[in-house]
Order: sequence, then structure tokens, then C-alpha cells
Amino acid sequence: MPHRAGAAPAEEAPEGEHTAAGRLLRLLEAGGARFELLEHAPEGQTVRASALRGHALAAAAKCMIVTVTGGTDGARHVLAVIPGDRRVDLDRIAGEYGGKRARLADRVLAEGLSGCVSGSIIPFSFHDELTVLADPGLFDHPTLYFNAARLDLSVALAAADYRALANPRVVPIAV
Repeated sequence: MPHRAGAAPAEEAPEGEHTAAGRLLRLLEAGGARFELLEHAPEGQTVRASALRGHALAAAAKCMIVTVTGGTDGARHVLAVIPGDRRVDLDRIAGEYGGKRARLADRVLAEGLSGCVSGSIIPFSFHDELTVLADPGLFDHPTLYFNAARLDLSVALAAADYRALANPRVVPIAV
């Protein structure tokens, strides 16, 4: 997989250094990740973005911000990352944190915690209050595809590099 095919170095990228897109690109480069940037028409729905990028839906990393409540630690926020052809198991996520209920975070909270507009949430957390959970099914494909904190730019990233750089807690959270 090319390292940065068709893209300028992160320091020349239009994303500012403090944006989620800029931080993502710097992390991938600093970590020596095998990745490629893919430009496409703006799209935030996993099914449509996968078609634009030309890969199997199961190879997409679908990212959702979930809020767990009813536990002893109060509300907790989780970045759930699952294969694009699956649904998130909210009950399982609640159980992982001893909570009674889990729900998708509202748009304002999700965008605030992720630093990304809805539909472009990346599978990495740059926020102390956002824990990353990844379904083991993500690693069934050698390459993961996801929007790069922008609706018109995606990343094709070696799954092993994602696992090493994001260091997610890997638990079954998809059905």
C-alpha cells in the first residue's frame, strides 16, 4: 500500500495542525503507518462512501460515539468502531462499562468529542474522555477504510497499523 499516494505532506495539507484531520495525518506519518489518502465526492454514509472508495462494505471502519449511563462512574463516552456491514450492540457496550444503558450520542456531543463533523468521525480518539472500543471483526480485512475527519477525503490504512496506533480495547460490540 502506498504511504501517501496523491497527497501533499501533512504540513502542507489544508487541515490545521489542531484539527482532527491534521492530527490524524501527523499520527499516521509519525507512526510509520501504511496508508493511502483517497479523495472522493463528499459522503458521510458508510454504504455510499464504501461504494465511492471501491471496497467491500465489511472493510469500512464505521465509527460512532456512544454514551453509557447508569454505572457507578457516571456517564462515559465511547468511540465504537465496527465493520461497515454490521450494527453496533449498545447493550454489549453498556455491559463492558457496568452501565445500564448505552445510546448513540447526540450530534453536538459526538462532534465535540471527536472533533469531526457527523459522518466523518475517525476511529482514533484525541479526547481524554473518549475511550476507543473496536470490534474484532475489523481485523478480518488487511486494510480499513474510513473518512479522514472530512466528508471528501478517506484513508485506506493497514489494519495492523490501526491496531498498533489506536490501541483500541478489542471486544465484540457488533451484531
